[in-house]
Amino acid sequence: MVAWIISRLVVLIFGTLYPAYYSYKAVKSKDIKEYVKWMMYWIIFALFTTAETFTDIFLCWFPFYYELKIAFVAWLLSPYTKGSSLLYRKFVHPTLSSKEKEIDDCLVQAKDRSYDALVHFGKRGLNVAATAAVMAASKGQGALSERLRSFSMQDLSTIRGDGAPAPSSPPPPGPGRASGKHGQPKMSRSASESAGSSVCTCCSTCRTRKGTA
Repeated sequence: MVAWIISRLVVLIFGTLYPAYYSYKAVKSKDIKEYVKWMMYWIIFALFTTAETFTDIFLCWFPFYYELKIAFVAWLLSPYTKGSSLLYRKFVHPTLSSKEKEIDDCLVQAKDRSYDALVHFGKRGLNVAATAAVMAASKGQGALSERLRSFSMQDLSTIRGDGAPAPSSPPPPGPGRASGKHGQPKMSRSASESAGSSVCTCCSTCRTRKGTA
């Protein structure tokens, strides 16, 4: 674990930050020789990082593996060994020069295929999203219709009965009507009395009875 941490720090500081600073100086000074030197280093370092990804998994058990990584980075950077320039000129440049056209064709095909795949998956994603939206809308409409159907005719009649106004009771009889009903017998009684008195006063038999009495 300690050896892994030390190797990572060495690669980060001396393999990445130190060359990055000198690459900046080469670009700033516009020195073609330094510029080419550090470009060769970055090409070799990219290949080293790619290989390191797999060797850390399968060769980490190898004795002195991390120490060899540190020594290799120092060999690439050393101005005396010029390891990066040596590897580039002896191996990388001849290989890339002989396979350059094939690599370019593969990159163009990969670019076209990636674009087509991106368009295909984009259309498929849009179709899936549209289908999901339509299904959600249909489910919501179906739930609403089922909710409306749950109201039966009895519920509707109950709602109608609750909302109808109560029948009005007949108004109580007014004082005029009561006085008219009770006043009518009184008037008939007085009329009968007046009629009797008039008969008695006019009848001769009644006079004879009154005189006898």
